Amino acid sequence: MLVEIQADMEMSGEAADGEQAVALAAERNPDVMLMDLRMPVLDGVAATRRIVQQAAASGRAAPKIIALTTFNRDQAVVEAVHAGASGYLLKSAEREFVLAAIRTVYSGYSVIAPGSVQALFQHAARTLPSAGPDLSVLEVLSARERDVFLLAAKGLGNGEIAESLFVSEATVKTHLRSVLDRLGLGSRLQLVAFAYERRLLG
Repeated sequence: MLVEIQADMEMSGEAADGEQAVALAAERNPDVMLMDLRMPVLDGVAATRRIVQQAAASGRAAPKIIALTTFNRDQAVVEAVHAGASGYLLKSAEREFVLAAIRTVYSGYSVIAPGSVQALFQHAARTLPSAGPDLSVLEVLSARERDVFLLAAKGLGNGEIAESLFVSEATVKTHLRSVLDRLGLGSRLQLVAFAYERRLLG
């Protein structure tokens, strides 16, 4: 109902479980999907992964997927980001925030539930075996790309990174795109997860 009354949105369909969600994505190719992470038959993380792989195999863009969770520090959120989700929302989110999130990911940006995305990935990183930073993964980046990577991983926006490095925002965007491509990452959110899991932020 919430979606249907928006002039710029149209409801494409509903799925009762993960398998149905994968089938729906293939059949209707929606722009955005709200994906419950706790579903029967196939959970939301696995469904997200299959939808992204399915789209890549067919040569089309995957739907932008927003993971829905009950808890702000749900490990499944981190897994969903790795699988290709464009962000996450709490199921208790206000309807205006849900609508804004749909429009935001449709425009190509990530979205997260209120609170610190760094706190989410810090919490997830604590569950990993203790180890030092894995700096070798950054060897494929130039010195300036490493600067952009570390500042983006700390949560700085393009404008803040540009100001910090004394370059233009356009230059930051170019470097960031290159960083994502070289590291095989699909989004800024995946970049943050990548940095925390490899303990690159200290």
